[in-house]
Amino acid sequence: MPGAEAFHAALQDGIGSVARAWAVTRRDGVVHGFTDHDRDLTFEGITFKADTGLSARALQQATGLSVDNTEAMGALSDAAIREEDIAAGRYDEAEVVSWLVNWQDVSARRILFRGFIGELRRSNGAFHAELRGLTDKLNRPIGRVYQKTCSAVVGEGCCGFDLDTAGYFHEGAVLAVEDMREVVFADLSGFEEGWFQRGRLDVLSGEAAGLSGVIKRDETLADGTRRIDLWEPLRANLAAGDTVKIFAGCDKRFETCRLKFNNALNFQGFPDIPEEDWIFVHASQAKKTGGGSRR
Repeated sequence: MPGAEAFHAALQDGIGSVARAWAVTRRDGVVHGFTDHDRDLTFEGITFKADTGLSARALQQATGLSVDNTEAMGALSDAAIREEDIAAGRYDEAEVVSWLVNWQDVSARRILFRGFIGELRRSNGAFHAELRGLTDKLNRPIGRVYQKTCSAVVGEGCCGFDLDTAGYFHEGAVLAVEDMREVVFADLSGFEEGWFQRGRLDVLSGEAAGLSGVIKRDETLADGTRRIDLWEPLRANLAAGDTVKIFAGCDKRFETCRLKFNNALNFQGFPDIPEEDWIFVHASQAKKTGGGSRR
């Protein structure tokens, strides 16, 4: 009998053997399971822990495209959700699935909610996570903007460029770190200065493993070392000796796409679109009056 049908059959028996279970999948792939039952439950390849102190408020659901909302609350625990991980942003927009499950037969269950974590607050050794339904994403504006510069993120989606190509990344140990936003490397002489500006830094080892930052500046210091500055500090401790991977940056100009990445066919901007002033230029005021293009 399918899970939902078995669950409804269990409800009709009138025996109170129903519990709630939640699965939280972070963007780095780590999965946590929680339940308000007094014993661990296992299904979907996940063990749902009973000793986490996690609970949830009533789920507000509506028909149509209205957004489903609820809130999960729990105690911060080293065995489950750690305060350091919340501060580092590891649970930002994590996927959440909630079930009602017959704890006597976990194959009898029904999904109540599927969505992601919105606002996440922490205080006094506890956390409060706002859970937003999938329809919340429909409230976000989408579509392309007609502009000269490229609208794609280098190395992702429609950009199509593989940043793991030799010459476009560097992987190595950090020489020094200041304020979690200035990272110094011993030797990047194989890359011209500014090569990684507007690129990305991924942390591969240490307390900050799995976190990323956007590179603001790439410059060579007087002693020959190379300093990479991030726009925002990393939200976990990065120490000297930790391994990071940095990727080449793109300023989204057509010339950069063509000459630096040899990727002009995938350029997602409109370099030949006329500027607004061009539309209002009177013929007698135009600098070029030879019958050709005004540009």
